Amino acid sequence: MELLTYYPWLYPAFAALFGLLIGSFLNVVIYRLPIMMEREWKRDCIDCFPEFQQGDGTGEEKDKTAEKQPTFNLSVPRSRCPNCSELITAKDNIPVFSWLWLKGRCRHCQHPISARYPLVELLTAALTTTVALLLPPSEWSIAVIFFTFTLIALTFIDIDKMLLPDQLTLPLMWAGLMLAVLGISPVSIEDALIGAMFGYLSLWSLYWCFKLLTGKEGMGYGDFKLLAALGAWLGWQSLPFVILLSSLIGAICGIILMKIQKSDTQAPFSFGPYLAMAGWVSMLWGTQIIDWYLTSYLGL
Repeated sequence: MELLTYYPWLYPAFAALFGLLIGSFLNVVIYRLPIMMEREWKRDCIDCFPEFQQGDGTGEEKDKTAEKQPTFNLSVPRSRCPNCSELITAKDNIPVFSWLWLKGRCRHCQHPISARYPLVELLTAALTTTVALLLPPSEWSIAVIFFTFTLIALTFIDIDKMLLPDQLTLPLMWAGLMLAVLGISPVSIEDALIGAMFGYLSLWSLYWCFKLLTGKEGMGYGDFKLLAALGAWLGWQSLPFVILLSSLIGAICGIILMKIQKSDTQAPFSFGPYLAMAGWVSMLWGTQIIDWYLTSYLGL
């Protein structure tokens, strides 16, 4: 800490480098976690309905989901090119720089590599650096950086799969409550608990009102859990701002996407990314934005 006091630029610099490295790992999480969840669901289905694992006596093949699959998690197997299956070496896996050096193509087969990989790495580095610039080095600042990492992973998984995994939302909520208990968070434990409860119940109530009125499901349970997690980190006082801001961003982005893609207004869309954006903005600038609004428009 003393070194960072004399050289304040070191903390944002370390944060940027750390963000690049974690951004590369987040690409793995974004791709692999939904696959891991799907395979777990299939195993659970077979455990509950063993008849799917047995033949029907006609000599037909067993259900392929029952076959033993190789280990697949966040570390195994090693990353490979999806086109030629060649292993991606360490020198080809340096965040951003390897993609630029290879000109966005596989070294072996020249198959294009999605630009989203370096963009996620750059986004993670940029947001991490922003946190380091706005919050002084502390346990809370480091916690907010990991808060940012989790929101990035949730955002892209929801965009890809319309899914907010419990493996991320629930630990995020419990971490917010734990930080409040330990006194690391500026939010009191009472406000964090009320925030978690209000965050979940507000969207849960809206979900059931909409379903009773229309017979349709307006959102998923993952959205409830994400807002509960944001409530645990931000406190209940910030949740109205988060809900309003996420709704505003969602409406604007939804209209733009419908115009670009010419999609149906009834087509489902992910709300998690907008909650994540609003939660992150509220974490860093929520108080200033609310104070500015109250002063400028309400004269308070």
